Amino acid sequence: MATVSLPWHTVHMSIDAPHPYSITIEPLKKPEGHFGWALRKHGKLTERSDRAFTSEAKAHESALKAIEREQTGFGSR
Repeated sequence: MATVSLPWHTVHMSIDAPHPYSITIEPLKKPEGHFGWALRKHGKLTERSDRAFTSEAKAHESALKAIEREQTGFGSR
């Protein structure tokens, strides 16, 4: 897992997302100590988590499920 430090927080990039996706796990300001994720396809933001996760691992797992939903179309209208 690569880490890029920014002045206001740390962003963790996941390198184990299937091509062409990338997952960004970010610490949330509120509630403190929780994490959210952003999903990109070819570098373009496609989805962002709408809930807080208690660990980076749980946020990453949720992001992988979002990729699976997008690829299979499961849950689409």
